[in-house]
Amino acid sequence: MNKAEIMQHIIAQLSHDLDVLFSAAKSAHKAATHAENIADNKYDTLALEASYVAQGQANRAQEIRKSIEIYKHLKVHETDDDTIRLTSLVTLEDADGATRTVFIGPIEGGLKIVHQGKEIVVITPGSPMGRELLGKSVSEAIKIEAGTSRTEYEIVEVS
Repeated sequence: MNKAEIMQHIIAQLSHDLDVLFSAAKSAHKAATHAENIADNKYDTLALEASYVAQGQANRAQEIRKSIEIYKHLKVHETDDDTIRLTSLVTLEDADGATRTVFIGPIEGGLKIVHQGKEIVVITPGSPMGRELLGKSVSEAIKIEAGTSRTEYEIVEVS
């Protein structure tokens, strides 16, 4: 898979999320400032709550803008070895033979994109899976624990 295309998909998804968030923030701002939402008494907090939502959405929009800029300037590492590092695209296989593809990015862990019909999840080096994967290579195994669940994956491909 072409990692430059994957990066473009990530930027496009973040841009889409920013547009959706911007629309939602505008609606929350209108609700916070609408005349019908002026407090009648000290217990009427609808406008205050709407302003908190609008502020939270504005904060998240700023984070997404920063993320877009980071991904636009991120250099994709193309190497001859199979060592996993930042910007690696990794395919994992569990004991049942199910595969999962992850992209190791600097931020926005959990973001999902679809590239060539395949779902790719962005993970960060700070995540449990990211920490386990860094420095590993093809044919090595990792164990991920989440609560009482424990899953073992074999690294089947790195690009």
